[in-house]
Amino acid sequence: MAPTNYAKDEKVLCFHHDILYEAKILDLRHKDASDKKSPFEYLVHYKGWKNTWDDWVLEDRLRKWSDENRELAANIRREAEASLRAKNVKPGTKKRAMSERSSVRDSEERGNSVSARGNKRVRENDIERITQARTRADHLSLENLLEEVFQARPSIRIVMPDNIKSLIVDDWERVTKNGSVVQLPATKTVYDILQDWRAEELPKRHHVDVSVMDEVIAGLSEYFEVVLDKLLLYRYERQQYRVLKKKYMGQKDKSPIHVYGGEHLIRLLSLLPELLAQTNMEYKSTGRSHEELSKFSIWLSRNSEKYFTTQYISATEIEEET
Repeated sequence: MAPTNYAKDEKVLCFHHDILYEAKILDLRHKDASDKKSPFEYLVHYKGWKNTWDDWVLEDRLRKWSDENRELAANIRREAEASLRAKNVKPGTKKRAMSERSSVRDSEERGNSVSARGNKRVRENDIERITQARTRADHLSLENLLEEVFQARPSIRIVMPDNIKSLIVDDWERVTKNGSVVQLPATKTVYDILQDWRAEELPKRHHVDVSVMDEVIAGLSEYFEVVLDKLLLYRYERQQYRVLKKKYMGQKDKSPIHVYGGEHLIRLLSLLPELLAQTNMEYKSTGRSHEELSKFSIWLSRNSEKYFTTQYISATEIEEET
């Protein structure tokens, strides 16, 4: 008999499109009644919905009723609501957004030396604006080039907790306004962070879930290696990259994921919706990637004190070393 991880009358979370809803399993059966080895499908009732919405679903749409999954469901809902509000903005907002991104670039090109501590604390809308700039102030031409492509493809919404957004902004201010760079190699590298997440998640996962998680980890590692010098670095960091590449990255086990850390990893997370929009991923794969990346982002948020304690140094120190 095919194994099942869920039982009748069990309280669960169930995906309906991209949102996780509270649900209850009313019944279960083999997908093929004549084959007792065929996978199970489950009749679910969504809490608060009419019975006409009861639906037979496969196991890949179900999630256990756990604190972690409830947190994920709440964050996914908030992100979806924010995306819906963004789609309902008045005409002309898109042009203003591009103008704001140009302003971000202008401030970096001028090499603004005003201390971030002397400025008014970044407001919530500033966090959203800078996050949307995708930490790519000097790559607007690429963004313009991809704009039409993104309009034609569905994007993945990755849950980005507020403290991760704030860390992206703080990092942006330190580098572009203060002329500082993250001290590298990182104490906790991208590789270390991803392996720590895997080790913590492994006992909670079924075999299929482990495979998906490993694919996401491999994908994040590969994306980071490919786009680091092209999309993730600010102008002040390029000299440091050249020094590190010469010193470390020709050695075995000293690729970018073994040198850079959390600050640059979250820049990649902010870019991924646009990068993944260019792929030909199937809808099902896109949904699983969205879920896994959101879980990782939430986990990283909960462990931010461990992975974002990196020291910054003046970019001029890097220049003096060369």
